[in-house]
Amino acid sequence: MEDSKIPLNKWVLAYHLMAASKKGMSAHQLHRMLGVTYKSAWFLAHRVRESMGDDAPATKGGLGGAGKIVEVDEAYVGGAGKNRAHSKPAPKKAVVTLIERDGRAASFHVANVTAKTIRPIIIKHASRKSALMTDESNLYTRIGREFASHESVDHSRDEYAYYDKKTDHVVSINVSENFFSILKRGINGIYHSVSEAHLSRYLNEFDFRYNNRSGLGIEDAERAAKAIRGGEGKRLTYHQPLNS
Repeated sequence: MEDSKIPLNKWVLAYHLMAASKKGMSAHQLHRMLGVTYKSAWFLAHRVRESMGDDAPATKGGLGGAGKIVEVDEAYVGGAGKNRAHSKPAPKKAVVTLIERDGRAASFHVANVTAKTIRPIIIKHASRKSALMTDESNLYTRIGREFASHESVDHSRDEYAYYDKKTDHVVSINVSENFFSILKRGINGIYHSVSEAHLSRYLNEFDFRYNNRSGLGIEDAERAAKAIRGGEGKRLTYHQPLNS
């Protein structure tokens, strides 16, 4: 907010609106509600998303732990825009999300979904003492051996959840799939188009709201205040230095 020509009260309102909107708040909507130009609203929104980044699971092994479950799944967001008259075809973008059941989430954009690209993410952000739960993809077979246990559901056989007596766990990835349903509704329904260059900030936004949700006892005002505090020491400019 330093040296910004946008009044402080509009900054605070933008933080509140973006923190309280479950599926996001478009720059056009901010432009209309705040009475600023679209260009200012777009850049302001990205500054808010930057403030929402690095929200705790960035620490090594920050998700899961002994006796806890970490779900891992991948999804593809965006799309070709074939039904839009003036849209150029664009490939979907891959996102990998780790979610501690009844806890927090951490999402990452990857250029290609392979065991080689997702293993470093999983190992860095999830404790190996956790029970890992995935779908039937062979991407996770070898990675799963590095965790306390690895169980999967086979969607190809219409299997979505079952109880494992041996581990006393309900095996499913329903939590991560619910997260992706919100993410996709936001990307497709609110933002419509998200460039690959900025996708990580949009993931910051959805992770932040999930990690500070009402189910964890955090309501709108506290969530917005936390987002504002997250901007301390950060600076996002129109033209980042080439060596940054």
